[in-house]
Amino acid sequence: MDLGMIGLGRMGGNMTHRLLRGGHRIVVFDPRAEAVAEAEKDGADPSDSLENLVQRLDPPRAIWVMVPSGAITESTVFSLAEILAPGDIVIDGGNSNYRESIRRAAALSERGIEMLDAGTSGGIWGLTEGYSLMVGGTASAYERVEPVFATLAPAPEKGHGHVGPSGAGHFVKMIHNGIEYGLMQAFAEGFELLKAKDEFALDLKQIGEIWQHGSVVRAWLLDLAVEALDKDPDLSAIQGYVTDSGEGRWTVQEAIDLEVPADVITASLFRRFRSRQDDSFSDRMLAALRQEFGGHPVKSSSK
Repeated sequence: MDLGMIGLGRMGGNMTHRLLRGGHRIVVFDPRAEAVAEAEKDGADPSDSLENLVQRLDPPRAIWVMVPSGAITESTVFSLAEILAPGDIVIDGGNSNYRESIRRAAALSERGIEMLDAGTSGGIWGLTEGYSLMVGGTASAYERVEPVFATLAPAPEKGHGHVGPSGAGHFVKMIHNGIEYGLMQAFAEGFELLKAKDEFALDLKQIGEIWQHGSVVRAWLLDLAVEALDKDPDLSAIQGYVTDSGEGRWTVQEAIDLEVPADVITASLFRRFRSRQDDSFSDRMLAALRQEFGGHPVKSSSK
């Protein structure tokens, strides 16, 4: 199947390569000419603008947008809407807010253009392992491009599916990422507890490898933890500063709106915020209060 791909970052580039390997013809565009040239080496057809990309695809067209969420997705989708024709399909594979996906799909629908919101998980490993794809939109649009999803997935019949109407794909991916936050935090706290037990001198990599087989906590995230410990047993080369890309915040807000308790996910998000603070004011206040009411000693600031 012919497909346009916009956005050749590491994930978009890997997806393009996997699709080419699966026998699809891919026309690519990225503002970075070097990224387009690299994809051309892999067998993709290059284009130098959105207009040129659209012209090089026979209608009805399908174009995958793999750019960061927010303003870039907004401008790309609506720039495409100006040059596409009724019957064409736009696929947003980024981590867009599902409410924005619903709005964009409705706006494109007025022009006769379909939009699919494809929650995409797999990161840099997707090229070899395949991507998990959660797709929202009309069933008819999904069926038209299902061969693309089947090629990107771990297997033709596994790891992808039409989960509901417009917005549903990005909603499911949002919750997926919220769960991911909680799982990552649990592994992080567990390994810290193991490391803190100095008297046992535990080998964290060895323990992780034991857990990889037969344990109820065996998981891909555990596999990645073992790989990280193998490279750097003390993780001394990494600063404990953890960012978030938005999906965890959206998940927590959705939990509030739906009045669904999400204690673990919320706590894991707040823990990421805490990782970015150095000598936080709240911790200094805690120390001051303990000193005031109980005379407990405090450490002097070096500032």
